[in-house]
Amino acid sequence: MSHDPAGASPRISHARVWQLALPIIVSNATVPLLGAVDTAVIGHLPGAHYLGGVAVGATIFNFLYWSSNFLRFGTSGFAAQAFGAQDGEETRASLARALLLALGIGLAILLLSQPILWLGLWAIDASAEVETQAALYFQIRALSAPAALGHFALNGWLIGMHRTRAVLLMQLATNGSNAGLTLLFVLGFGWQVPGAALGTVLAEYLGLAYGLHLCRPAVAALPGRLSWGAVLRADRLLRTSRVNFDIFLRTLCLVVAFSLFTAEGARAGDATLAANAILMQLLHIATYALDGFASAAEALVGAAIGQRDRAAAGRAVRLAALWGLGTACGFSLLLGLGGMLAVQLFTSVAEVREPAAVYLPWVVVLPPLGVWAYLFDGVFAGASRSADMRNTMALALAIFLAALYGLPDWLGNHGLWLALALFLGVRGLGLAVRFPALLRAIPPATS
Repeated sequence: MSHDPAGASPRISHARVWQLALPIIVSNATVPLLGAVDTAVIGHLPGAHYLGGVAVGATIFNFLYWSSNFLRFGTSGFAAQAFGAQDGEETRASLARALLLALGIGLAILLLSQPILWLGLWAIDASAEVETQAALYFQIRALSAPAALGHFALNGWLIGMHRTRAVLLMQLATNGSNAGLTLLFVLGFGWQVPGAALGTVLAEYLGLAYGLHLCRPAVAALPGRLSWGAVLRADRLLRTSRVNFDIFLRTLCLVVAFSLFTAEGARAGDATLAANAILMQLLHIATYALDGFASAAEALVGAAIGQRDRAAAGRAVRLAALWGLGTACGFSLLLGLGGMLAVQLFTSVAEVREPAAVYLPWVVVLPPLGVWAYLFDGVFAGASRSADMRNTMALALAIFLAALYGLPDWLGNHGLWLALALFLGVRGLGLAVRFPALLRAIPPATS
């Protein structure tokens, strides 16, 4: 696939943004289905502790999984900038570095899975029945760690290469496999929670294999060959390590916030925990869809930096923001009209449906607030401005913690959702304030 030549900012049009964003919107909207299929199938088992167990087990795994999201953000920025600069050697090297790092971290998670489980159950402090099911889920799901992190590396590289259709195909393969295997193992074989976890594990490995296959045309189109000297260059390794560590700290703050959200819900009882899990699935579907415009801005801004074209970067952000906000409002409308129908599809347990109906309005209002956090995350990742991402997320977490340990005592579970709203708002505002400095750092296009 060819890319825009240097200084081609007029080619960043509404159509161009949609060309990059639409496959990611569809792909990212299906990402929560890996957990949503488990939630929907387990939600129809008799008792809230099954669904609560999957929620807690998935939270412990996701703490590790999403803490490694720097593989996605760091890789996309480096790949996009090398792609824009037409540097084939570095573009190949960025993929190799990411895959090697994903394999190493994934194996470490697998080896340390048992103490991680003990620590996670201690931190969340759910009921004994929920903890039993959570342990069953996590012990199996941890087997997917190398594949799950490999997905991050491939997704980031393909987005940086502007091959977003390949990201969509990989995600569809993973989710299709997950849905079929989970239904077979849980409903067909009656394996309950272990069946749901095993279906997800196998789907992750199948999706990774397909993703590697999809990368082959992009790699073959690059000039030259893979150079291990380029992969192991000291200055590139140092820069990669610095950016990845910043994004790791940023993502760790994010995972801490959402893990504490689940833990606080667990203290309110199994029914509230399960209701929050379902509502969070709905919010995640909207979030991942909105992130499509962030990914489009990420790819375009990174390429513009490689091309040294300030105008292209600014136009990419303006158009992505316009369409992102409009889409967020559309999701709010859909959730307002059909949110309870979705809840009913997730669970048939009345004691879970009732609190879900009470707290559904929070899911309706959050997309237009959160879209700015997602958009600017993409922009700053494309520019590899990792320190700004780290600092803004740390501030947002500090405000979230202050709200978390005051608002729930005053407002109950409504206070928990209000704390989450504050967290999203601070993230977006903090990066928006830093955006002019990012833009000024890009040289204007030369004639």
